[in-house]
Amino acid sequence: MKAPPVHPHAAAAESKPAKSLGSLRSQLLSWLLIPLLLLVALDAFSVYRNALDVADLAYDRALLASTRALAERVSVVDGKVVADVPYVALDSFETDTLGRIYYKVTGTRGEFVSGYEDLPALPPDVPRSEIYPALVRFYHASYHNQAVRIAALYQPVYDDSMRGIALIQVGETMDARSDLTRKILFSTMWRQGLLVTVAALLVWFAVRFVLRPLMQLKAAVEARATTDLADFEVNQVHREVRPLVVAMNGYMGRLQALITGQRRFIADASHQLRTPLTVLKTQAELALRELDRNPNDARAWHSLREIVASIAGTTDATVHLANRLLTLARAEHGAAESGNEPVSLTDIAHQVGMEQARAAVKKQIDLSFDAADQLIVSGNALLLHELASNLLDNAIHYTPAGGKIVLRVRRDSVAQRALLEVEDSGMGIAEEDRERVFSAFYRAPSAQQQNPSGAGLGLSIVRDIASAHGARITLSAVEEGKELAPGLKVSLSFPLVLSMDS
Repeated sequence: MKAPPVHPHAAAAESKPAKSLGSLRSQLLSWLLIPLLLLVALDAFSVYRNALDVADLAYDRALLASTRALAERVSVVDGKVVADVPYVALDSFETDTLGRIYYKVTGTRGEFVSGYEDLPALPPDVPRSEIYPALVRFYHASYHNQAVRIAALYQPVYDDSMRGIALIQVGETMDARSDLTRKILFSTMWRQGLLVTVAALLVWFAVRFVLRPLMQLKAAVEARATTDLADFEVNQVHREVRPLVVAMNGYMGRLQALITGQRRFIADASHQLRTPLTVLKTQAELALRELDRNPNDARAWHSLREIVASIAGTTDATVHLANRLLTLARAEHGAAESGNEPVSLTDIAHQVGMEQARAAVKKQIDLSFDAADQLIVSGNALLLHELASNLLDNAIHYTPAGGKIVLRVRRDSVAQRALLEVEDSGMGIAEEDRERVFSAFYRAPSAQQQNPSGAGLGLSIVRDIASAHGARITLSAVEEGKELAPGLKVSLSFPLVLSMDS
């Protein structure tokens, strides 16, 4: 057994509520400022690394100059490498560099010559500096729990008795370098911090300015009266937001049409129901007066029976009118709420034909059903049933006794559509009235003469249901030469979903 379709509103109610997106201004500021802060942090790290390189480059040059000055005091005396380093020179080194100086001179055979013997040795994997032409290598080390930068210079030494290369190492503490690095970093960060602050303020004001039209639109929506469904001005918002405003205007247009239809329905219903209800009230009062005037007169009871029979007939007509009004309301709004599903147009037409067969037989009308295929359309089965019922009911009402009606379902192979047709041998509808008969409560003069009790809602209901299903409806006279001519042919063309041989 097929499960009933799930109502879209019920499905929405069962689904989890959507998470709030929060403030648009906050999101814009977050997406703009947070990446900016991350970029500033990355830039600060890059600036710090560059500052270290700049400081190393500047101080390495001074360190190399000190190393060369010391190398000039290394010589060979009596076959031995000696270093003549006066304390005054070391004091000048210390004064110039703002840091502590350490040095070490190693002879051609690796022997210690002068300086600080425990100064860290030159690691074997330190490459030669390409910046300077001298055979110098720079490296970082730790000496007496202090970070030091050491320049290791290979210096050729010789005299008449020997030749060789001595190693001169001069190291200095990192205080001056760190101080210069901090100054460069703080100076850069101060400027970047100011830049970020100014950028944040500009972004905040820009976001506030850009969002002003949205805030104005929000205020306009909040200030609207509940009955004001006029369009919002599209050009007052940015191009990217205009589709939203256009969608809002379209929705309000549909809402206006819905409200207008409901108002028209209520006005028409109240107008149409007022007359039969007034007649019912008058007939009931006549019955009461007749009974009070002649309580024991047989003729009065006969007259009363006629009045009660008239009341019953008027009540039936009123109930029929109320059902038609409710069907019209359901046709206008029900399809959009209940949703569509694949249904057999052939089965619906066949069921309606069986239901109306008794009324046709009672009026001695030859009712036939013609369908060769199972035609599947997308629609609401209840509303399509109402549509077919109204078409066939109209045909039976306006076809004289002894006439013929054909209820037909066929496939238009050219347009790939499903056709529902009702042909009758009645009086038909004049060509000038074929558009007007779809208006609610309008009845052609010929129809009023033949069926005075009609409500004028049948074709209006058919039109609304057909519109809700994307169907086209046409009225025409039966083709000349056919047995039913010159009756009426009502044809509805539905989008075809599937066609199967019956």
